[in-house]
Amino acid sequence: MVSWQRPWGGFGRWVLALVCCLSMGGTRAAGTNPEAVAAPIRFGILPIGSAAESREQWRPLLADLEKRLGHPVTTVSVSSYAGLSGAIGDQRVDIAFLSGKLAIDAVLKQRMSVIAQFVRSDGAKGNVGYLIVRADGPIHDLQGLLAHPGRWRYARGEPLSVTGYVAPEAEVFAPRGLNSDTFFASVHVGNHQNNALAVVNGEVDVASSNNPDLDLFRRNFPQEAAQLKVIWRSSLIPSGVLVVRDEMDEPLRSQLIGFMRGYGQSSGASGERERANLARVPDLAGFAPADSLVLQPFIDMEYTLLRQQVQHGRWVSEAAQAARLRQVEADHQKTLRLLRPH
Repeated sequence: MVSWQRPWGGFGRWVLALVCCLSMGGTRAAGTNPEAVAAPIRFGILPIGSAAESREQWRPLLADLEKRLGHPVTTVSVSSYAGLSGAIGDQRVDIAFLSGKLAIDAVLKQRMSVIAQFVRSDGAKGNVGYLIVRADGPIHDLQGLLAHPGRWRYARGEPLSVTGYVAPEAEVFAPRGLNSDTFFASVHVGNHQNNALAVVNGEVDVASSNNPDLDLFRRNFPQEAAQLKVIWRSSLIPSGVLVVRDEMDEPLRSQLIGFMRGYGQSSGASGERERANLARVPDLAGFAPADSLVLQPFIDMEYTLLRQQVQHGRWVSEAAQAARLRQVEADHQKTLRLLRPH
């Protein structure tokens, strides 16, 4: 009798080995949770500059995370704040770097919690918003900007951006009864890096920015950055935060939080390497433990902006305006209550 192995030869033995391996793999998988093994940690990256640039900045840290936890990590990298908000709302993000309204919505509406706040390389836990112009341009200071409604072209961030939109609106325009969307001859919405280039290239006259993004711009485009001038600085705005999805499985969730809070804190060569990885993200030095109460300054800023807009708006009656002010106040107090630990 002829054995079936003879006509198959080496190929037959390879097929037999493959079948055995697949059988053994199926047996192992049956004893575990396949979804828990396969599902990666999904890290949402708030775009600083381009989406590709932001991914590259975080890559070494996320590689360390994957190695330390022995768990795959993927990035959810988008080109806009709205895109990241949508990904979080669709439950496609487990941990994310957020700021302002994005973080507030993630905590209050999208079942995530703040676990840490960014610490800058200078030790500060905040950033400063800017308005920037060409140093040799026609706008010399904030007064010169405001003196000519309808004349200038403006480049700003998305409405969800604190330094790109909310801060200048709350501290420059709304207190004067102005709205940037109607004050300027034209308004362009983009990221801080592209907006700064637009100022340099004469495509717009003024743009919103902040100190980390302008520092990054100086590193990437030193000659162009030398042509820019800051004409307005905001009050200190709390740094962005890390939020983690509440429904993440334990102990993975706790391990993830422990890794992020401890990253860059050790001494020796390992700590130096981690701190170098942190520094790839503009001005990031580490993550200070924090909870959702750290978001209150963002909520207060939005509240101030809304009140100013109501106070300076046009209303059919004083009663209607008063009713809207009461609603703004009630919503503010409700949001603060929701932030407090239960």
